[in-house]
Amino acid sequence: MKINKASPPVRFYLFIVGAVTWLGIWHTGFAVASWLLYIPAVFLVLAAVSGYCPGLIISHKLIGKTQSDTPALND
Repeated sequence: MKINKASPPVRFYLFIVGAVTWLGIWHTGFAVASWLLYIPAVFLVLAAVSGYCPGLIISHKLIGKTQSDTPALND
């Protein structure tokens, strides 16, 4: 399985979504927010920093090949 890194615009998007999630957790209160909210918040920031999105890796393993992975057919 070939894992591609996310492009800079996608990484920026992941960073913004992760930052808004962390801002929401902070606004609610770190002691009040459920531990479950920390999982996507960490994954989004990790994906923005590294370029490897854990959500895409997990979905690729669960679903398998996508249409973009298959070669184009000649008509």
